[in-house]
Amino acid sequence: MRVLHHAVLAVALAGGGLLAAPAALAQSVPAEPNPTPDPGAVGDTVTVALAGAYLPDYEGSNDYRLVPGPAAIGSIHNFSFTVLGNRASVDLLPNPTGPSWDIQAGPIGVINFNRSNDKAIDDRRVRALGERDTAVELGGYVGLGKTGVLTSPYDKLSASLSYRHDVSGVHRSGIWSPSVNYFTPLSLKAGVGLFASAERVERGFARTYFDVDAAGAAASGLPQFRTRGGWKHYTLGLAGTYSLTGNLLHGWKAIGGVTYKRMLNDFGDSPVVSVAGSRNQWLAALGIGYTF
Repeated sequence: MRVLHHAVLAVALAGGGLLAAPAALAQSVPAEPNPTPDPGAVGDTVTVALAGAYLPDYEGSNDYRLVPGPAAIGSIHNFSFTVLGNRASVDLLPNPTGPSWDIQAGPIGVINFNRSNDKAIDDRRVRALGERDTAVELGGYVGLGKTGVLTSPYDKLSASLSYRHDVSGVHRSGIWSPSVNYFTPLSLKAGVGLFASAERVERGFARTYFDVDAAGAAASGLPQFRTRGGWKHYTLGLAGTYSLTGNLLHGWKAIGGVTYKRMLNDFGDSPVVSVAGSRNQWLAALGIGYTF
């Protein structure tokens, strides 16, 4: 079965995201109740998770399907990493201990499966436009986070900017993505996260996934359309977790979340979206994870 690729494009943001949020929350919570807890005493932590996500067939579709989504997020020797479906990143700067500022920077990689499997697309008009090859997008990100912001010494607010470029020759262009994330533990067993992001893409990406040329119009019945690069979408999301055994730092936990994505500008006007799909994109996910 295919991995959770649209969810990754929608909400995976520089070390945070729908499935990874619970693990990120867990890294900020003390293992046991303590009048003067020390977040730096938590040590190494790794969370693995598997969720089912109900999401669009392709970016811009109004047909939905259920797919699996694997994830892993952790911190080893104060270096954080995230593997979320088809996306991976590493923070090469060590995390500070206690409530403090956290400067983040490191590599990021995405395998872009968008429209790479016609059998996964219900709309016959979009299928008639043909499959796209799988793209490999590599780049990096920088970010700044602050622990101990609003609710406790353990909540965290962070902002980041990433850039990745197709190195596989599929769309031969780049993607910029700013994001803002906020995670807070509600107790030793529960936590929630809010996140927002956007993507600005170059012309090659727009042409590959949203253009309809003369041959495509004849095959699909969709009108011809030429897409410019620019702001493609924004995303808003909410995620939560509840420990089924132990607490946020160890044991089994339930994971869930929902995101809303709005297609913008030429990307919303493309017939792939405006005629065959929808500018409004929803995603819901529910799963289970384990923290070591």
